[in-house]
Amino acid sequence: MKIQFHKNDLPADLDLGKIVAIDTETMGLKPARDRLCLVQLSAGDGVCHLVQIDSTGEVYPENMIALLNDDSVQKLFHYARFDVAVLLHTFGVSLANIYCTKIASKLVRTYTDKHGLKELCKELLSVEISKQEQSSYWGADELTEEQKKYAATDVLYLHKLKDILDERLEKEGRTELAQECFSFILTRAYLDLLAGEEFDIFSH
Repeated sequence: MKIQFHKNDLPADLDLGKIVAIDTETMGLKPARDRLCLVQLSAGDGVCHLVQIDSTGEVYPENMIALLNDDSVQKLFHYARFDVAVLLHTFGVSLANIYCTKIASKLVRTYTDKHGLKELCKELLSVEISKQEQSSYWGADELTEEQKKYAATDVLYLHKLKDILDERLEKEGRTELAQECFSFILTRAYLDLLAGEEFDIFSH
């Protein structure tokens, strides 16, 4: 694992390919309330790029936003609903071409109710990851090495998980269904920001 730390934005000449794993760290779990502090990105090559977001909101990460706005690049998340809402609220970015390993897991791992990243990595990749730093203070000016390693881990395995989940989706005949679910994520994020995560538009 290699970590590249960037203040405020990605380097202009960085090419992360056509499938980019993305995660976010915030001050809490309410996208409309809690500030975005860090964005993690990886091309699946064992290198994680950490972008620390300017706390004042005065520095706009142009290079990162250009990547997010590129519809030809697939954005790979675990629990995309939250990250997409955070990026939408913070930067006004309406992400397209989304893939969510948590949704894919729920469609093919119907034998369990455990669809967290830690459980997926353990079962599908035989990799143990730690969630110890999940609730740490991400708003600090200087992040600890433990925080950086934790943040990097959240994206380093997503490409491998996607490969396995794609095989299972195809085998179970649920690839198109998964894509329909992925296409709805942006709308779900808008609804979360509008009315909160407890709002279920499909309820009676």
